[in-house]
Amino acid sequence: RVQLVECGIASAQAGESARLSCAASRYMNCMAWFKDSEGVAVHCNRGSVTEYADSVEGRFTISRDIARDTLSLEINNVRPEDSGTYYCASGDPRPHARLDRIDYSEWGQGIQFTVSS
Repeated sequence: RVQLVECGIASAQAGESARLSCAASRYMNCMAWFKDSEGVAVHCNRGSVTEYADSVEGRFTISRDIARDTLSLEINNVRPEDSGTYYCASGDPRPHARLDRIDYSEWGQGIQFTVSS
């Protein structure tokens, strides 16, 4: 069973940057970040594919360090609407639905992130 553990900054002021990290016991093809139930960013090793939700394009950056088994999410110019519980997940989703939670079988416990204005 894959174990995923999230960590990172718990709060930020609007306009600041924040970074969340996820440590994985092993990787599956795709690793993704979800905010509550919405997929926001995914990286797939096969084909080196990266995708973002339209709502975060340009402000969120997902990166994956395979050697260290870590997945990171950099959030620039944070906004109050970025607040929520962030989960990292691992799976092998269908190519046309990489941000759909249904195809992810392994999940971290989640980390609460709050942005104040």
